Amino acid sequence: MEIDSRTTGPHHAVTIWEINRDRLTAMKHKLSDTPKLLSVAAGRTTCSIFKVPQTLIDINGKSYQPHIVSVGPLHHGQPHLEMIQEHKWRFLRHLLNRTQSKGIVLEDYLRAVQRLEVQARECYSVTVPYTTDEFIEMMVLDGCFIIELFRKFGGVAQVEDSDPLVNMSWIVSFLLRDLIRLENQIPFFVLECLFQLTKTTESPTLATLALGFFNLILQRPEPVLEKYSNVKAKHLLDLLRSSFLPSDLDHSSKPDNRPPPHVIHSISKLRRSGIKLKPQEAESFLVVNFKRGVIHMKTIAIDDFMCAFLLNSVAFEQCHSGCLKIFTTYVTLLDCLINTSKDVGMLCDWNIIENYLGTDAEVASFINNMGKDISFDIDVCYLARLFDNVNRHYHSGWHVQWASFKYTYFNTPWSLVSAMAAFVLLVLTVAQTFYTILSYVRPK
Repeated sequence: MEIDSRTTGPHHAVTIWEINRDRLTAMKHKLSDTPKLLSVAAGRTTCSIFKVPQTLIDINGKSYQPHIVSVGPLHHGQPHLEMIQEHKWRFLRHLLNRTQSKGIVLEDYLRAVQRLEVQARECYSVTVPYTTDEFIEMMVLDGCFIIELFRKFGGVAQVEDSDPLVNMSWIVSFLLRDLIRLENQIPFFVLECLFQLTKTTESPTLATLALGFFNLILQRPEPVLEKYSNVKAKHLLDLLRSSFLPSDLDHSSKPDNRPPPHVIHSISKLRRSGIKLKPQEAESFLVVNFKRGVIHMKTIAIDDFMCAFLLNSVAFEQCHSGCLKIFTTYVTLLDCLINTSKDVGMLCDWNIIENYLGTDAEVASFINNMGKDISFDIDVCYLARLFDNVNRHYHSGWHVQWASFKYTYFNTPWSLVSAMAAFVLLVLTVAQTFYTILSYVRPK
């Protein structure tokens, strides 16, 4: 931009500003640009695959990024993922060998997915930079690889004796985790399209095969998998997340005549007021109840897979505009209950947590980090009544004082013995005093 100062009088100067034409042209080009790093479609309910916010990555590291296999465009072509990329073509070849006898060839796969291209691109929160041909090839290759992997582990497709992706346990454990990472997904309707094109008449549903694959580590009862055999999810992470959502969760808000609920104290403080935790049998660890001073929770195993599952489910709920924040609420509950390794130790002793992650301090650090920089409305979350009832019990009158007394003097066997000894000594002292006074009042 050019500036020309001219004097118009003895005390006044007028600055004449000349517009830089190149800069003006660049500004006009930017006016017509559309956002690429966070697309306009990212706020729609149809968008379901997101780049995780940097704030969560800064806290939880690489828990949202694939380690050995890429799925979809967000991590496509990264060098450290090439090992499994080579096996995708082998899996596609096996699938084609079976379907070609039925007259279904590679061109049929490509044409079927091409009809879904626009819809599939809108599922990503970023603008996908690949051409139509590249994008369709990626969807077909990744989708067929996932379906064939599920079929091999589900006993539907033949497994080679030396197949490393099936026989090497370390690869299987990483595949289980990579396929539930938020940034590592393709739309479920693309998977369903390819599955319907290649399935046999006696084949289980895609959801059944997928949940069966993840059940290699979750070990849930078969009826749970059958219940979600026909669920329509947005992607694999959403499918697994949806299978943990009980149908009878309380979504009601707090009563109007009560003050706003607050997050509850740690288990160390709750215990001093007489509140305890007990394990319960339930279809999901998301089911939490509070009755007569006891919080009932299903046992949850904290291991590498569960850590990845919880973190990515929370990230999905934070990003997706139409998603209920169920996992976010549950994680907030854990974050409230646990402040230190001592709290984790209590929950382990009460069979609420099974620690396969490391030390109690590591579990406490993981849960506390998981609860950072996440948002939800405590007034309308599914545990709003529980938060309210626990706080009311914690601040209620005489029974809290009695519970604190019991915790102080009867918490351990030694404190109980000491209290009993002190009580006996007090009784003997009173008796001695009584008989001493009696001897003066009524001498023999």
